[in-house]
Amino acid sequence: MAELSDTGHRPVLVVDFGAQYAQLIARRVREAGVYSELVPHTITAAEVEAKRPLGIVLSGGPSSVYAEGAPQFDERVFELGIPVLGICYGFQVMARALGGRVGHTGDREYGATEAQVLSGGGAILGGQPETQQVWMSHGDAVQEAPEGFEVLARTAVTPVAAFGSPEKRMYGVQWHPEVRHSDYGQRILESFLHHVADITPDWNPGNVIAEQVARIREQVGGARVISALSGGVDSAVSTALVHEAIGDQLTAVFVDHGLLRKGEREQVERDYVASTGVHLITVDAADTFLGHLAGVTDPEEKRKIIGREFIRAFEQVQRDLVAEAKAEGEQVKFLVQGTLYPDVVESGGGAGTANIKSHHNVGGLPDDLDFELIEPLRALFKDEVRAIGRELGIPEAIVGRQPFPGPGLGIRIVGEVTRERLEVLREADAIAREELTLAGLDAEIWQCPVVLLADVRSVGVQGDGRTYGHPIVLRPVSSEDAMTADWTRVPYEVLARISNRITNQVPEVNRVVLDVTSKPPGTIEWE
Repeated sequence: MAELSDTGHRPVLVVDFGAQYAQLIARRVREAGVYSELVPHTITAAEVEAKRPLGIVLSGGPSSVYAEGAPQFDERVFELGIPVLGICYGFQVMARALGGRVGHTGDREYGATEAQVLSGGGAILGGQPETQQVWMSHGDAVQEAPEGFEVLARTAVTPVAAFGSPEKRMYGVQWHPEVRHSDYGQRILESFLHHVADITPDWNPGNVIAEQVARIREQVGGARVISALSGGVDSAVSTALVHEAIGDQLTAVFVDHGLLRKGEREQVERDYVASTGVHLITVDAADTFLGHLAGVTDPEEKRKIIGREFIRAFEQVQRDLVAEAKAEGEQVKFLVQGTLYPDVVESGGGAGTANIKSHHNVGGLPDDLDFELIEPLRALFKDEVRAIGRELGIPEAIVGRQPFPGPGLGIRIVGEVTRERLEVLREADAIAREELTLAGLDAEIWQCPVVLLADVRSVGVQGDGRTYGHPIVLRPVSSEDAMTADWTRVPYEVLARISNRITNQVPEVNRVVLDVTSKPPGTIEWE
């Protein structure tokens, strides 16, 4: 995994042993005001030392520490004098490496479990209730703590559920403090970070903005910069941050492919420009996109067409801007990209400056567009990006919006994409979004795709007459990072209002259904 560019902060390293929640741990550390980086369990002691971390958190994982092929860890890390917190598998790795005993007890603990705090709880559990609910997920257990470590908690079946050594500044818990189901989980992490590792909580949006503005100015100099602005959170915040740094040297390009939700183009052209002052070029390419999508029903083919046509539209603007810059004796050298930290982690990392590859967030631009990248959000999670956007004054309607796929409504129509079908879906989607907002559910729902089953019709009765209309699917989901998700339990009365309004106000729709599938097995989008 490649290192991130310098952020000006010494990190807390989160060592990933293949945990489902490794990214979540890193986010929780950030929530405590401390900068974190994810690293693989294969990292060596020398590589750890080179990063100069202020602390280390060992994640959970699905393996048994004594099983053949289990993730290994360079035990010399424990000799570096760096504060360490072990979680679940990481707790067992630490115990075994330091001379404790780990084994399979035959008693498993999954889900909500009652833990009893012992010996005052030490530095990480001190001041907490003696009995508390924690979230467990293990079949093995630490049966004996390492020499010099005090047992700090137990459960009915796990005699060593937490331990610690103030002299070594090493602690561990068998449960998962990073999940909200552990009553005092965030407090455990903060106690370790602020009191055991003695880290000042100075990671906040204001600091990030100041650091990135200085770095962007140094990188860009007097050159001109372009940014592909989709209207989504990532591109909106990255564009605003670069504009904060270099002002009129930046030109933002917004391609309207005709697949946007109701009011989105106006929102970008009016509200975003008014709040940031950025110079915006809008390309109206709806007719071109819809022409190429005519007759296409396969979702992968739709995606490829939309991506290709976005490239072509952006290429033309790029050529015009380069020609204009040359005429004025300037260069267009840089492209702003809204890459986030999860993108870096999931792709195995990447260099800070590179030619654009087809998988990048700006829409899949080709290799021959030779720009240097500016990626001011590369070290950030989505919630941090939203916080920075608010700090920069971006309207809440943009910075707080739900994730929206690059192909837009084109992949929320199951069937051929036509102008008429897009209008039906836009109206239904607008009604659903409005009612969810009025019900105060925006913060609870990660995303709510509204899907038109264009190739499906069902019999209905409207106005005492028989109808043969399309179904609309509501897909409200809650998630931390979109890697896993569960359907959101929207109150029945809210669902009823959405259904009544859609079937009354959108004549082509006579049925509204609710998707109650989690991810896995289903994905968030239908296509």
